[in-house]
Amino acid sequence: MSAVPPDRLAALVAAARDARLCAIAPYSHFLVGAALETTDGLVVTGCNVENASYGLTMCAERVALLKALSEGHRSFSVCVVVADTGKPTPPCGPCRQLLWEYCGDIPIVMANLKEITAELRMKELLPLPFDGRLL
Repeated sequence: MSAVPPDRLAALVAAARDARLCAIAPYSHFLVGAALETTDGLVVTGCNVENASYGLTMCAERVALLKALSEGHRSFSVCVVVADTGKPTPPCGPCRQLLWEYCGDIPIVMANLKEITAELRMKELLPLPFDGRLL
């Protein structure tokens, strides 16, 4: 059972699916959308943006997080990631690091174009995080 109320979860998945349609993925053709909810209920979306220099590509999760942070938001409750895959599409390593550092142990919901495929907490995706406690 999800940690997110069903009506909120449905709205977040829909927002991530919509954001996915804005993706710029001319190389991989792998469109991803994300919806990050603040603890006060605001939804900030993001999509992946590719670059010919692949290292400069930005994932949907990072786009949503950096948009939210740049607008002054500092407290988050859940992140939804949507891709057109049959299996769960979890955040990549750099996204996991940033999500941990700025969002903590929030639920990460993975979905495709039809259904939710998985829900894990950040501590399950990044069990031994590097963060400020180690500095």
